[in-house]
Amino acid sequence: MNYKEFTGKTVEEAIALGLEELGLTQEQADIRVLEEGKKKLFGSVKARVEIAPLTEETQTAAPVATGKTDGERTVEFLEGLFKLLKITACTELVTEGEKVEINITAANSNAVIGKHGATLDAIQTLAGAVANTGRDDYKRVVVDCENYRENREATLVKLAGNLAAKAQRLGRKIQLEPMNPYERRIIHSALSEMEGVKTESEGKEPNRYIVVIPDNLEDETLPALSARNDSRERGGRNDRRGRGNDRSRGNGRGKGGFGGNRGGNFKKFNRDNKGGSSSGGTTMKASTDFFGIFLGNSGNNGEE
Repeated sequence: MNYKEFTGKTVEEAIALGLEELGLTQEQADIRVLEEGKKKLFGSVKARVEIAPLTEETQTAAPVATGKTDGERTVEFLEGLFKLLKITACTELVTEGEKVEINITAANSNAVIGKHGATLDAIQTLAGAVANTGRDDYKRVVVDCENYRENREATLVKLAGNLAAKAQRLGRKIQLEPMNPYERRIIHSALSEMEGVKTESEGKEPNRYIVVIPDNLEDETLPALSARNDSRERGGRNDRRGRGNDRSRGNGRGKGGFGGNRGGNFKKFNRDNKGGSSSGGTTMKASTDFFGIFLGNSGNNGEE
């Protein structure tokens, strides 16, 4: 094709001038953007485009008019995105063939990855939309940040094995937290060939999650145990921390009350009152650091 160069204040203006001169519509032309128009402190830089009429063979599948590959356009988009987000990051086009692979190195990787990779997945979705603009066939785009996806996959495979073993040991269903389709596929794949368990996806996007179901399920009517908080496995938070049971810690600050006779102030109270009082009762000696509540006294005949 024979290209002809046109200029204008903006890319749109240059394209419009070129199409008018060549007597073409945008669908009939192959357009390459050579330079976008920019305003400078003094004057401006004109936009430059090249336009050529499409042949009959290429009119039905015109390439995106930038003069750059899909991967290069995507990298350029991500660099602009990080500037808008004020994230210091370097974007590298790793490979471009059947799929586009892009790696990001950032000063603060958490700002790029997000919780469980949510931000990174959003960036990848945008990158995929940019790379596939104007394409008839879809090209997969993978955006990674400092090898996060490989590490995350290894973590999910290990998690799947642990939860499958727990489900079989307890005879209960185990419910994982919501995951995106990519991570759910990893869990399904990891347990697809494991004997004794099966997996099912439940819920609706974006809160769709996986349930691990053992073959030795005791009761199908019981709700699934949460993979994050299994009271049967942990023994309960109260028992573990010693709160809300008979072994409360008496620390003299009202947390354990008189149930915690290992606390310092309760012993101090007993030492201060050896021998009782002249009335035969027990007198509580004032203490500036005693915050417990005296709930009764045996042997004082009702006297204070």
